[in-house]
Amino acid sequence: MNDLINILAYSEDSPMIFTNFIFWVFFGLLLAVYSFVYKKHVLRNSFLFLVSLYFYYKSGGYFFSLLIISIIIDYSMGLLIASGKTKLKKQFYMFISVMVNIGVLVYFKYSYFFVDITNSLFHTNFQVVNLLSLWTNQLSGSNFDVSSIILPVGISFYTFQSLSYTIDVYRDKIKPIKNIIDYGFFVTFFPQLVAGPIVRATEFLPQLYEDYKLTKQEMGHAIFLILNGLMKKMLISDFISSNFVDRIFDAPGSYSGFENLMAVYGYSIQIYCDFSGYTDMAIGLALLLGFKLPINFNSPYKAQNITDFWRRWHISLSTWLRDYLYISIGGNKNGKIRTYINLMITMILGGLWHGASVRFVIWGTLHGVGLALHKVWLEISPFTKSKTAKKSKTMHFLGILVTFHFVAFTWIFFRATDMKSVGEMLSQITGNFNIVIIPEVINSYLNIFSLILFAFIIHWLPESIKENYRGWFIKTSTFAKVLIIVIVVIIVYQAKTTDIQPFIYFQF
Repeated sequence: MNDLINILAYSEDSPMIFTNFIFWVFFGLLLAVYSFVYKKHVLRNSFLFLVSLYFYYKSGGYFFSLLIISIIIDYSMGLLIASGKTKLKKQFYMFISVMVNIGVLVYFKYSYFFVDITNSLFHTNFQVVNLLSLWTNQLSGSNFDVSSIILPVGISFYTFQSLSYTIDVYRDKIKPIKNIIDYGFFVTFFPQLVAGPIVRATEFLPQLYEDYKLTKQEMGHAIFLILNGLMKKMLISDFISSNFVDRIFDAPGSYSGFENLMAVYGYSIQIYCDFSGYTDMAIGLALLLGFKLPINFNSPYKAQNITDFWRRWHISLSTWLRDYLYISIGGNKNGKIRTYINLMITMILGGLWHGASVRFVIWGTLHGVGLALHKVWLEISPFTKSKTAKKSKTMHFLGILVTFHFVAFTWIFFRATDMKSVGEMLSQITGNFNIVIIPEVINSYLNIFSLILFAFIIHWLPESIKENYRGWFIKTSTFAKVLIIVIVVIIVYQAKTTDIQPFIYFQF
């Protein structure tokens, strides 16, 4: 009995994630029950809502109470905004939704950041107190640590998702949901709950009231995405991370400039495979349950410029920032200078969304500068107005090469442990490249470098080739699919690192 309780209860050392065996047991049991309830909308949505809450509990522990509070507040504000008789009332309810969502996010994500700045500037000695733990201890007699604040898993994702609902209701883009269970299901749907994609209410809510439908082709596509995601995460990302990238970034001064540069390239493909791998699995799992999630990645390192990159990378976040932040502060409607300022504000806040650190502010600022410079380039460059230049393979290649290296450079600030490490890494790359040891380094890390190269080659393959092998898998027989699944599972298991590696974006 105690063993069963231990399995069902949250464990900080073993959270439920897609790469954990216990998740697939959970999903298998879910499908077994789902087969009895999927035909009735109310029963299906209620079941998936409860299952999603349990999934979040297994992933983040007692923080699921914050999720429930967010659901109750934004559900209520949505109804009040829609029923408000005056614009002032609507604005007031919208203000409450924004302040609660952003307030909770800021408290849990940026308390240390702002307290450290305050203490440094004013020589004070303020201490952070975990109010949620304190209140939980007072109410339940528990003994949670109140001296430190732990970031609730997925809070940045579900906060933006829930906030987009009240904003869309305020903008009259959607009608408010009458049933709180349906709204809760929209916010908590477990495949995308903790790391996206960030789903819009306008995209997802209509699906709640549609009949379940899964064609043979869609099922094959879903399985393909899940297998593809597992291989991206466990075969490529985790292996590169554990055996090379983490070592270099943890002590860049101990390695040559060449090794540091290769770690930058390695991290570039690692973070892509990690995050897009999660998204692939999320989309595949949702599709098996009859729901369609939006694409979140579209071969971002094929981008010909930084604007194109943000049309391809973390699409659900970049479009969210565009629609709910950039446009809200004026977008490009108030002249060129204001447009550039709005871009910078959006990307700096986008950087802060990823974490409370100067490194993320610099990362966002660099991308903001890049986007602004690209807009200037479009206006002054003769190449952008030349039809011949647009067809030039050389210009196409150079665009991809420059964009990729700019993005890879910014990843240094994103991944490094602190600004000192950033300085060390850049210093090693520019001043201690140590060309003579390159053959020895390549020989030492031949498997790692081969895997990095293989991953980039797959990434840069023409879409037609990718569509061909995806289509081939979908058309294969059931027996062939089962055989491929077994082979992939064996390969992934053999490549699995000793410890389960959490998804990178779980920390955001």
